[in-house]
Amino acid sequence: MAITVKIPTQLRDAAGGQPTAAIEGAGTVGEVLGALYEQHGELRTRIADEDGEPRRFVNVYLGGEDIRFLDGLDTAVPDGAELTILPAVAGG
Repeated sequence: MAITVKIPTQLRDAAGGQPTAAIEGAGTVGEVLGALYEQHGELRTRIADEDGEPRRFVNVYLGGEDIRFLDGLDTAVPDGAELTILPAVAGG
């Protein structure tokens, strides 16, 4: 069963306008993101820093849980799970 990655409006231009991506056979959040970057290369620079970690202003959620409070990129992703990428929004 595929893992669904929800892509926010702000990043959809880098994903061919798609609101979601289906990722097959990934075991960790890092592997899911790696497969996403293979599909949409421009997303890597928009989501990850030079070390491959999510940028400070990008939140990644697995089933509604922030991966920073789980095992980060090593968090196991079960089949059929939903990963949500959510850049922080600031302004006044």
